[in-house]
Amino acid sequence: MNTDALFQALDRQRIETPSWGYGNSGTRFKTFAAPGAARDVWEKIEDAAEVHRLTGIAPSVALHIPWDEVEDYAQLRRFAEARGVTLGAINPNVFQDDPYRLGSIAHPDPQVREQAVAHLLGCVEVMRRTGSRDLSLWFADGTNYAGQDDLRARKRRVREALRRVHDALPEGARMLVEYKLFEPAFYATDLFDWGAAYAHCLAVGDKAQVLVDLGHHAQSVNIEQIVAFLLDEGRLGGFHFNARRYADDDLIVGTTNPFELFCIYAELVAAQASEDGLTRTTAQQVAYMIDQSHNIEPKVEAMLQSVLNCQEAYAKALLVDRERLAAAQQAGDVLEAHRVLTDAFRSDVRPLLAGWRRSRGLPEDPITAHRASGYQAEVAAGRGTAAAGGGFPVKS
Repeated sequence: MNTDALFQALDRQRIETPSWGYGNSGTRFKTFAAPGAARDVWEKIEDAAEVHRLTGIAPSVALHIPWDEVEDYAQLRRFAEARGVTLGAINPNVFQDDPYRLGSIAHPDPQVREQAVAHLLGCVEVMRRTGSRDLSLWFADGTNYAGQDDLRARKRRVREALRRVHDALPEGARMLVEYKLFEPAFYATDLFDWGAAYAHCLAVGDKAQVLVDLGHHAQSVNIEQIVAFLLDEGRLGGFHFNARRYADDDLIVGTTNPFELFCIYAELVAAQASEDGLTRTTAQQVAYMIDQSHNIEPKVEAMLQSVLNCQEAYAKALLVDRERLAAAQQAGDVLEAHRVLTDAFRSDVRPLLAGWRRSRGLPEDPITAHRASGYQAEVAAGRGTAAAGGGFPVKS
């Protein structure tokens, strides 16, 4: 691929950043307050706009409801667009309120299930007001002890709720069903792996697709194989990018296992060029979203690093010699096929990306430019340091 083609491909990359990554949020044990951390959704959008201004590939920001709830979503949409970004995926919260102690859509009490579904349907309405395409669904539902609840009944409750939400989605919208191996449930999680999410998506309808969070798997699980399978099935909806050392650590993506991130992008690039119409179309519609709660890192800098790591992995994936790789695979030349892939991974794409940024009027080193801009000092002076405690943010 020549430089012009590479630059055109880089132009098409899009990474969505999460509102919650800009505020004081972190582990369930302790959240450390950061000077200048965003205190409300308006400030979160301002920070997201700063990330996009410096990188050119982060044009949307995901919202979490009720953390980012406002009275006038049309006003919020205009506010974002005036700063050069759009409102992205809507993320409901059915894990924080007291009634959800035993679950939400899988709860044994039908009144609690109805409360959860009502919130999900309310978020569908938020999608209409913000112009969002994706409803991103993650559930903390599960059990801690054998015999605590009927596992088959819980599966059916989940299915019923997902079907109701699916059928309420506007035309062109999607629901992205996320899964997680464990936590906060430790005996059984209702959406425990990609197969469970995939089965529910097949059952509820065409607007349902699977969302892959890089931190939600057992150790040594081959995530790029899951990605390839779901692409081929036409059911890969999106990603929540992060990195983990042990579990759902929410570390900056690409820091712990950059080769895994590269291999995932290699599958996506191959799918985008596929001759299979379903696979190609699915790959073109994948939502690339960051899902991290930065606890000890500067908020905007951490988000910048996440976006830049995704860009680097994507650039390396574009350099894979597909013809040479296919020939080696067809010939059964194991080492040659592996060498083709690792040659691309080992390529130093930093000069290429600096050239792309320069040609697009962007700073060659976004983090250095951010530090030199005075943005962090300005917001720290204007916002101060908001109080922080344990766990995730709560609605004030």
